[in-house]
Amino acid sequence: MNLQLTGHHLEITPALREYVLSKFSRISNHFDHVIDVKVTMSVEKIAQKVEATLHVPGNDLHAACTDENMYSAIDMLTDKLDRQVLKHKEKQGDHHKSGGAVKHQLDA
Repeated sequence: MNLQLTGHHLEITPALREYVLSKFSRISNHFDHVIDVKVTMSVEKIAQKVEATLHVPGNDLHAACTDENMYSAIDMLTDKLDRQVLKHKEKQGDHHKSGGAVKHQLDA
């Protein structure tokens, strides 16, 4: 998983970088096929805003959160992305029934 962190009116400190990495490791535990992640952190007066885009095979997942505290915004963002990844993972499952159509089951 390639992680790209960008700060807009904000310098990315090593503590913030480590916190983001620890939170996004939870997403990679649920879904191994995350190609890359782009995270943008910005400060607008009092609001701390975090946006992220996950590139997974067949889809791009995007989420954004705003809070007064950057760490809680990151927490909310990873929760949103985790739900989106789980939903994407469920959609990738096999939708075919194991026995086939009902008319083919009656022939046997």
